[in-house]
Amino acid sequence: MDTYFISHGSPTLAIEDLPARRFLLDWGKILAEKPKAILIISGHWDTSVPSVNVVNRNSTIYDFYGFPREMYKLQYNAPGAPDLAKRVKELLINSGFKTVKEDSSRGLDHGAWVPLSLMYPKADIPVCQLSIQSNQNGEHHYKMGKALAPLKSEGVLIIGSGSATHNLRALRFDGSSPAPWAQAFDNWLTEALINGRHDEINNFQQKAPSASMAHPHPDHFYPLHVALGAAGEGTKAELIHNSWSHGTLSYSSYSFRSNQ
Repeated sequence: MDTYFISHGSPTLAIEDLPARRFLLDWGKILAEKPKAILIISGHWDTSVPSVNVVNRNSTIYDFYGFPREMYKLQYNAPGAPDLAKRVKELLINSGFKTVKEDSSRGLDHGAWVPLSLMYPKADIPVCQLSIQSNQNGEHHYKMGKALAPLKSEGVLIIGSGSATHNLRALRFDGSSPAPWAQAFDNWLTEALINGRHDEINNFQQKAPSASMAHPHPDHFYPLHVALGAAGEGTKAELIHNSWSHGTLSYSSYSFRSNQ
């Protein structure tokens, strides 16, 4: 099964008529096979060590403020995937990650439930969420993904949910075209992925143009490293969606197909 990186943008993706929303609503055209379970890595769960949520039923976390009232009425209470959580922990520990914590109370943050509510609106597929560690680097998250690669042959869909660019202080509300620095980073990302330059991706802060503008904080980029690492060396990357909002927020999303 391919792995994926989805740019989820703003929480209002759940209700706004945007190209990225229509792309996710048509997800069945991209992946017709229904996964047994979903492992999603969101940039909105940031912990000091890898952590998984071990629950029987996911709650909906409204980790945003000042949004339209209807946003707080949406629910995505998909079944939890405690067995998958235990498997994720096992794979990570066996690959050298010394500590993997279990969280028995956490549900799904908006980086998880907003895209999933569009991709799988029936909420009938078990979901486990894995955290990122912004105190680590891209290589750390790539190795996390490599450790989780066996899940692909076990019917698990691995999704990294973040943003190709994510600088909320630089958003434009005048309807202008993408800022040059944002476009340059987005172009670099697609080219590097398609040409298999994983080392550049892992060291994007040194290799990418305008990296500090595109990602002042790396939390929304690290889910890509996990999805990419899970696909492995020799991965065939494909840009499956590209659109923009607010001049600097790219919705570029990718599939990663392993040649192994």
